[in-house]
Amino acid sequence: MKRMSGGLLAGLLLPLLCGSCSSGNGTDGHQRIVLTGSSTIAPLAAEIGKRFEKLHPGVRIDVQAGGSSRGIADVRQGLSDIGMASRDLKPSEAGELHAFPVARDGICMIVHRNNPLTSLRDEQVVAIYTGKVRNWKEVGGVDAPLTVVNKAEGRGTLDLFLHYFKLTSRQVRADVIIGDNEQGIKTVAGNPNAIGYVSIGTAEYDAAHGTSIKLLAAGDVVANIENVRNGTFPLVRTLNLLTREKPGGLVKTFIEFAGSARVDDLVKAQYFVPLAK
Repeated sequence: MKRMSGGLLAGLLLPLLCGSCSSGNGTDGHQRIVLTGSSTIAPLAAEIGKRFEKLHPGVRIDVQAGGSSRGIADVRQGLSDIGMASRDLKPSEAGELHAFPVARDGICMIVHRNNPLTSLRDEQVVAIYTGKVRNWKEVGGVDAPLTVVNKAEGRGTLDLFLHYFKLTSRQVRADVIIGDNEQGIKTVAGNPNAIGYVSIGTAEYDAAHGTSIKLLAAGDVVANIENVRNGTFPLVRTLNLLTREKPGGLVKTFIEFAGSARVDDLVKAQYFVPLAK
């Protein structure tokens, strides 16, 4: 299976029904479930949706990315049936929404494949992202200026990064701002001096399929899905589906399917970690 970029995903998936989401009938007579949000989860949700459609003729699953904050906002406002968030809910959100985990993932630092570094310590990452280090030679690399790639506001990956490294958005000194994981990977793959951070699942998949990136270890812990699974990698998150009300009917059936062992092969194919059953 080939992972799709965020832009290609939005173009190929069925269009979002504006203003009338909701497990109702679309113009083609099919029942629809609309999911919006995390670009990390969207490719997985699309594959789960395809399998669900085969098991439920007459049902269409519409998936659109845009970031975790979009998923939360849309489901709050009734613009989607299900939101997608690649982070845990904040206390203010947890009281309003119901979260249903579907997989686990981590985030890691990535550099160009030709970069000689294999790992960074936490304090080195902080120094790079706060502008205290501006040349690779200061952290053991070549004599070349750093290009710091950061995530845009509203992305679940950004929230975990800031939380783990105890930073605020104002402290980050970025040269490039990107949206989804694939955009970040493309940026780093095209710049030998760039550094960014993305989903381990997405990065490991792309690196295994020839993209010119390298996943950096966090200290002594290698960045890979196996270390997410065994709990040794430090930057780990839950990938969640969200609803405003307690789900029922077709939405409940889809959420239960998405969190079940029946889709573990799809979760693994996207380089995520299935939930322990």
